[in-house]
Amino acid sequence: MKFSCEKALLQSAVATTSRAVSPKSSIPALEGILIEANDALCLTGYNLETGIRTTVQADIQAAGTLVLGARLFGEIIRKLPDDIIHFSADQYMVNIKCGMSEFNILGTDPEEFPELPTVEYQNSLKIPQNTLKSMIAQTLFAVSDNESRPIHTGSLFEADKGGLTIVSVDGYRLALRHEEIESKEGAEEFSFVVPGAALSEVEKICDNVDECACVTQGARHVMFKVGQTMLVSRRLEGEFLAYRQAIPRNNAIHVQGDTKQLLSSIDRVSLIISDKLKSPIRCVFEENVLKISTKTAIGDAADQCPIQGDGGGLEIGFNNKYLMDALKAAPAAQVRLELTTGVSPCVILPAEGEENFLYMVLPVRLKAGE
Repeated sequence: MKFSCEKALLQSAVATTSRAVSPKSSIPALEGILIEANDALCLTGYNLETGIRTTVQADIQAAGTLVLGARLFGEIIRKLPDDIIHFSADQYMVNIKCGMSEFNILGTDPEEFPELPTVEYQNSLKIPQNTLKSMIAQTLFAVSDNESRPIHTGSLFEADKGGLTIVSVDGYRLALRHEEIESKEGAEEFSFVVPGAALSEVEKICDNVDECACVTQGARHVMFKVGQTMLVSRRLEGEFLAYRQAIPRNNAIHVQGDTKQLLSSIDRVSLIISDKLKSPIRCVFEENVLKISTKTAIGDAADQCPIQGDGGGLEIGFNNKYLMDALKAAPAAQVRLELTTGVSPCVILPAEGEENFLYMVLPVRLKAGE
């Protein structure tokens, strides 16, 4: 195998594929990157759950296939000077030259590297990369890390004639984003659940561009094709929460607020809350004002935030982090908060325009005098 490639291109490809490499595996080849030089230069990382393959522009003089340890290979490429990298391999001995630098390292047999799973085509959709990136970023925080309900450790993708809806839920909160899609093929309506770990990588692979990413649903796997990079992940199987029934929409109280002002008020009050000093925030919704307070062992804090509407003096407690996560993710300057009682969920929606996002946060029971 022999090829030459620009350092920046190879470094980017190694960084991308390394994210799917197993740090420790009973199969040593999985701790490496599969390098294939044929018609094009392809790099693959795979941890038996998620696989990332990317194609790089390179001048290939001799075809070949080899596996190189991801950590060492990545460090070598990163620290080489900004120049053309010349890569050659004689059986398993690899020579890497760039400028005045030269390395000779040992690769391993590509036969030991498991093949990426094939995605048996069922349905597919196309969506702009920047839209997919923001949809994932604005729902991923609510994915559960509780392995007792594996289905909720991923996000639900639901495609229908209205577009694409992504939903994450962890038992305490729910995050939902909805956007139109460029095109859809296959069934009229289809849905699947993608592991949160894989979606975190998809978010990093997507650029802030209007070019489309293609999402393909297979029988057991799902594939994301973004530019020259492809990510394959197993699908999560099971019964996802019937989220439409879980969201209360006939709420008696509707108030509106500035997203940044609400966030700042909660943030200030949260200064005395920590992992050691846990305490819910107490929210009192009055006419045109939201009063926020909390008490911990080191003291108490209070703040007020202007709102539009009358909360009728409703008192409700929240985990400060959950409320802040929802407000940080909300892609709108103004939000509407819908509430009913001190023990029913708070629903956060855009104040104006179509409902392209919805966050639901369950309350925390307040103790008397807290």
